[in-house]
Amino acid sequence: MTRQTEGILGVVFAQTLLGTLGLCVLESGAGPVSVAFYRCLIGGLALALFCLWRGDLERLSAVSGKALVLAVASGVLMAGNWVLFFEGIRRTGIAVATITFHIQPFLVVGLGALLFKERLHAVTLFWIGLALVGLTLASGLTGASVNIETSYLLGLGATFAAALLYAGVTVIAKGLTGLSAPQLAAIQFLTGAAMLIFFSPAAPTSLATNQWIWLAIIGLVHTGGVYVVLYKALPKLTTPVIAVLLFLYPASAIAVDAAAYGRLVSIVQMAGLALIILASLAVTLNWGRPSRPNLRSQVAKILGAQQENPEKINTHA
Repeated sequence: MTRQTEGILGVVFAQTLLGTLGLCVLESGAGPVSVAFYRCLIGGLALALFCLWRGDLERLSAVSGKALVLAVASGVLMAGNWVLFFEGIRRTGIAVATITFHIQPFLVVGLGALLFKERLHAVTLFWIGLALVGLTLASGLTGASVNIETSYLLGLGATFAAALLYAGVTVIAKGLTGLSAPQLAAIQFLTGAAMLIFFSPAAPTSLATNQWIWLAIIGLVHTGGVYVVLYKALPKLTTPVIAVLLFLYPASAIAVDAAAYGRLVSIVQMAGLALIILASLAVTLNWGRPSRPNLRSQVAKILGAQQENPEKINTHA
């Protein structure tokens, strides 16, 4: 088996498995804050053990204070992103929330323009506009007979806010140096757990056995396990291949939502997802315009980084 084939199989497995995350969130019966807290805690401890096995914990003493502060800041954003995303799933369903969240790459482009004065070419604005059209179609807000409840709109808003926070995580993570990907993730997750404990998550003794099972799956499988798989698989692939394979996540989520809860995505919504995928690939792969310094280089320059870490490829794992 070639290196690329190993990478493809790893990403396909991880992204398909991530499509079942929403199912576990809903079946746990716990609130968004509680699910996010236990995901951070269990996943963070699992990754800390992975770092201990790799010897990464010993090397944390050599990491600069600036890098640690930025890692903690990204952990705060990560935890907030999960709370809002789980709230979006609860209010809109697994498929719609997952599709809506995938507007995130365009928010990264927007942050790049806002924070680092990156020039937005006309073709980039076209792709962003196409993605927004796709988002409108995929959200279910179109159609003459649409009757949208306030809860649904709040869910869409929560999911969009989650995507914005995760865009911030991406910007910070791509500019960090001195931290390996597992080190960064462990710090992010444990920071999230430390923060969310102040927002009254469900006490361990108040959770039923079946709830613990679902939360353990989310923490150990969807967080620790999937992250390790992606960490090992992504560096084996080129950017175009990664960009395509990452959309297995929403495809899997749509299938899970339909199979588990009978929530079928309409043809219009599927067309919206197709537009988002097309526009995301175009922006990621710089279709229609000459190559330019990517956001990672820009962030690294702003943060005073000396080198880039190719392992830190961010996904919404």
